[in-house]
Amino acid sequence: MADLPDAQTRAVFAQRLLDWFARHARDLPWRRERTPYRVWVAEVMLQQTRAETVVGYYERFLPRFPTVQALADAPLEDVLKAWEGLGYYARARNLHAAAQQVVTARHGQLPDTFEELLALPGVGRYIGGAVASIAFERDVVAVDGNARRVLCRVVGIRDDVTRSRVQRDLETLAVSLLPAGRAGAFNEALMELGATVCTPRAPACERCPLRDLCQAYAAGNPEALPVRRPRRTVPHYDVAAAVTTRADRRVLVAQRNADDMLGGLWEFPGGKREDGETLPQCLAREMCEELDVEVAVGEPLIVIDHAYTHFRITLHAFRCELVGGEPRCLDCAAFRWATQAELEALPMSVADRKVAQALDEG
Repeated sequence: MADLPDAQTRAVFAQRLLDWFARHARDLPWRRERTPYRVWVAEVMLQQTRAETVVGYYERFLPRFPTVQALADAPLEDVLKAWEGLGYYARARNLHAAAQQVVTARHGQLPDTFEELLALPGVGRYIGGAVASIAFERDVVAVDGNARRVLCRVVGIRDDVTRSRVQRDLETLAVSLLPAGRAGAFNEALMELGATVCTPRAPACERCPLRDLCQAYAAGNPEALPVRRPRRTVPHYDVAAAVTTRADRRVLVAQRNADDMLGGLWEFPGGKREDGETLPQCLAREMCEELDVEVAVGEPLIVIDHAYTHFRITLHAFRCELVGGEPRCLDCAAFRWATQAELEALPMSVADRKVAQALDEG
């Protein structure tokens, strides 16, 4: 770990950053009306997601769930529907569970300390620090990927930033830079600088208020930091999905188990092709294992390529006909025969929503 700056340099770092933020902070909706609930919702949405993407979701989510009580009272399916397309759906499930916990245990009032916030579902050190500092003016740090990049470059840290030890060291560094009583603004400013100036590629060093303090800039290659371990090859899977339609034009959909990836979302049932299987064989097996039915696999409807964080899929959706058995849940949370209008109202993943749209257009 690189040496920490001396006290005078730390003070200069913080003041320059705060002055820059006061002049250049983006006009974002969660900065216009600060309440603990609004800050919390925004920070959960912003985790692993760019602010530009979050804005629209945030502006639709708040009128639908304007208070902790409203969020706690809503069915999880409604929350997932509002989250549809934003990804990382565990965030929505945890947000809903945490709201219910806050209503039950705290009469709808969010905890106002970092330690108590950490006890809520889905709240880790970053979200806890962000909410505690921004909403409650607690002197704690909130170090996200943008902040880590700034700190690594300014101090010249050449250790692998994905390692837990390095991330703990960066948090310690941030604590040493934190101006008392200004933690919320400091945390936001550090993240803002990383998001808009000290970017992963082609950083705008000429606009950076910390340029003359930055070791990466002085070395002439700021893009070399932070250091990350080489990425593993991203695996790819072929997935088959059954679009099974009855004579009344209703289509069979299943709800994913709560603990599964994309838990709580509705899908066209199916699964991953195993070695040696054709796609129709895969689909016939999956429908038997998931819903205890036999289907005749017909023509392809649509093929969709989609990337998740750690793998990629090619989803092959086939028109199918139910030829044996009646659906029952063997490996799903629920099933239903849905009309096209009902499909539109159900929360689905991006890939399954594209299948639904193809069905509607076909």
